[in-house]
Amino acid sequence: MVRIYKCSFCSKDMPVGTGLMYVKNDGTVLRFCSSKCRKNMLELNRIPRHFKWSKPKVATK
Repeated sequence: MVRIYKCSFCSKDMPVGTGLMYVKNDGTVLRFCSSKCRKNMLELNRIPRHFKWSKPKVATK
């Protein structure tokens, strides 16, 4: 079964083998679909819910 990951910034679906996986020092794994998402989150410290092009994160119970 093929696994589908979601971008950590814009929540876009990405198949395995695409995008960028970023691992922080504390072991947290962030997956990004593009350099646009990576730069907005890591370098510019932007919040995804402030942008129309990114889907808001849905709280799960």
